[in-house]
Amino acid sequence: MINKVCSLLLITLLSGIVLLTNGCNGGSAIANDGDTVRVHYTGTLEDGTTFDTSVGREPLEFTLGEGKMIPGFEKAVYGLKVGKSKTVTIPAEEAYGPYYDDLVLVVEREQLPADLDPKVDQQLQMQQADGRTAVVIVTDVSETTITVDANHSLEGKDLTFEIELVEIK
Repeated sequence: MINKVCSLLLITLLSGIVLLTNGCNGGSAIANDGDTVRVHYTGTLEDGTTFDTSVGREPLEFTLGEGKMIPGFEKAVYGLKVGKSKTVTIPAEEAYGPYYDDLVLVVEREQLPADLDPKVDQQLQMQQADGRTAVVIVTDVSETTITVDANHSLEGKDLTFEIELVEIK
């Protein structure tokens, strides 16, 4: 009888250790290289302004290791457990990269189509020398010129993300 009680006690203790090791949720999967993951996120700038969020939409789905996400975002998801969240600040170098002053161009208005009436913050498409199209933002308008910026709007900025791992497929 004592051996049976001791055996039950030992099994109970071992079960408790397994629960502590795996967590009470049965050992949620951890995001690793090659996993297709679904995450909810909210991205904010240093001043607290939200620039993008998946809240109210389907979670963002991507495969870790494919390089389709900004490096710092992808790095933040590695090792995250399903159902867990984290907040990370990603430096510009691991986000959209540095801001390039040489991508700000002043264009003579006579080079523009006659019917174009550009406004500050307007997006325009410009043809590059190699034939590709670039999206630029008008940053200044004068009577003789317009200034456009071909930098991504998040280049040169540190970004903060609240990320929740919703699922590993």
